[in-house]
Amino acid sequence: MKFLDQAKIYLESGHGGSGCVSFRREKYIEFGGPDGGNGGKGGDVIFTCVDTLNTLIDFRYQQHFRARPGDGGAGRNKTGAGGADCIVKVPIGTQILDEDKETVLADFTTAGQRMVFLKGGDGGFGNTHYKSSTNQAPRKSTPGWPGEERAVWLRLKLIADAGLVGLPNAGKSTFLAACTRAHPKIADYPFTTLHPNLGVVRLDGGGREFVIADIPGLIEGAHEGHGLGDRFLGHV
Repeated sequence: MKFLDQAKIYLESGHGGSGCVSFRREKYIEFGGPDGGNGGKGGDVIFTCVDTLNTLIDFRYQQHFRARPGDGGAGRNKTGAGGADCIVKVPIGTQILDEDKETVLADFTTAGQRMVFLKGGDGGFGNTHYKSSTNQAPRKSTPGWPGEERAVWLRLKLIADAGLVGLPNAGKSTFLAACTRAHPKIADYPFTTLHPNLGVVRLDGGGREFVIADIPGLIEGAHEGHGLGDRFLGHV
């Protein structure tokens, strides 16, 4: 599986359902009065941290996440159904960053951690809501409130116990392949490793183990953007 440690995604919570204008209509009841229900609440966008993922590669193929809108109200004071939430699963070690890539909005460190990131819009009011002593038959309703939209960056911090840092072609990937069962790309030209690779080193017949990360090579001037830059140093 290809490793991806950064991705930009677009989120949108559901808008609320519209309120309903309706009047009670039954046999022998001449003036039934209003019975229009309120609209349902829009779905939320919720992040949840899981231990079944170890990369952000899935976000390369899906960048847009939208919660469902709420249903409209109906007669007989029926409130519209709430919209389904949008659940975004992220691996342990994921940070949610603002578009500036610096402001940390959330940090997921344990499996099962959840966060309601965008709240869905509230449902609109039906005409029953506007009934009063001076207005017995209101014909007014309101549309649902809009949801929220936001673009964010996801950044994955490797949960590794040790990292291999060095110049290109220093043998980092070869060392990783020799110590673990990982199969990183190995070749005789610089910058063979373009993305971090992970491997598990088992000691004492498998009784103890630790995770080692192979980081892309660094060259002089990497802090100024030369080569692949120094962004990958954030993993060690």
